[in-house]
Amino acid sequence: MAGVTPATEQQPEPPATDGTDAAPATDGALAVPAAPTVPRLIATDLDGTLLHDDKSVSERTVAALAAAEAAGIDVFFVTGRPARWMTVVSDHVHGHGLAICANGAAVVDLHQGPRFVRVRPLLPEDALAVVHALRAAAPGTAFAVERTGGIHHEPQYPPLSFDAALTLGPVEKLLSEDADQAEQPILKLLAYHPDLAPDDFLALARASAGAHASFTRSSPSALLEISALGVSKASTLEQCCAERGITRDQVMAFGDMPNDVEMLTWAGMSYAMANAHPAVLAATDRHTLANNEDGVAAVIESVLNR
Repeated sequence: MAGVTPATEQQPEPPATDGTDAAPATDGALAVPAAPTVPRLIATDLDGTLLHDDKSVSERTVAALAAAEAAGIDVFFVTGRPARWMTVVSDHVHGHGLAICANGAAVVDLHQGPRFVRVRPLLPEDALAVVHALRAAAPGTAFAVERTGGIHHEPQYPPLSFDAALTLGPVEKLLSEDADQAEQPILKLLAYHPDLAPDDFLALARASAGAHASFTRSSPSALLEISALGVSKASTLEQCCAERGITRDQVMAFGDMPNDVEMLTWAGMSYAMANAHPAVLAATDRHTLANNEDGVAAVIESVLNR
C-alpha cells in the first residue's frame, strides 16, 4: 500500500466509500425535520458535512452561515482537520473567529494565523503505550504523529502529496524526547492498517488500547485518529459552550462520520447528513440532505425562517 493516500478528514480530497460507510446521496427530496427551537450555537463538521465533495463551500452555505451570525447565532466549525488546513473556511468565521480542530485537541483563532487558543495534548507516554498495544493486536500498523507544527510519520505510513512529513522515522523516535519539534504538543496519533476493515480496526483498537487514549475515525480507509483520554469534539465543544453560558439544549450540531457521534449525542438538536455513516444516522432521528445538497444550509434556513 506504499504511496496510497488515506482519505480522511485530515485530507482535502473527495471522500471515497467502500459501500458500507455512507448512505447514498438523496435527490434533494428528503424532508428535513424542523428544529424544536432556535439555537444559540451551531456546531458543524466540515468534510462530508458542510463542504461539498470537491471541498468547496457553496454560495448557499456561505449565505446561510452569514445569516446565522447576523441573527446572533454563534457558528463553530468542529473538525478533525489540523489548523493549517482551515483556510477553506477561514473567511466564513464571523465574530469570535474560533474553530475546534483535531477532533477537539485544539481550539484555534482563525482570525490570527491561525493561533492556538487551547491545546489538549496526547502525552508521549500514552501515545507510546498505544503503539505497543496496536502493534501486538494488529501487526502491520503504521503510525503518524500530528503536532501543532505539522505531521511526522513512519516511512510505511501513506504520505500526503500536499502535506509532506516534517520528519520520517520509526514512531518510537518520533515520540522521543529528542525528536524534531518534541517541544510541541501532540494533537493526534494516527494509525493506518493496509488490510483491516475500518470499523473492525476501530473496535480492535478500542478493545486493546482504550485504557490509554480515545479512538475514532473519519476516513473510509482503516485510518484511526487517536487523542488523549476524554478528548473529543463533544468535550471541547462543551467547554466552549460553558464559557459562553450556552447549555447543550441550545446547541445544534451536524456531522457524518464516527468522530461526530459524541458531538451529535451531546447536542440538544442534532442532524445527521443523508450521506452519513450508519452509526451517525443511528445517533439522531433528525436527518438532513447530503453535503453536496447543502444539508446544513437547508436546516439553518428553516431555523431563520421560523
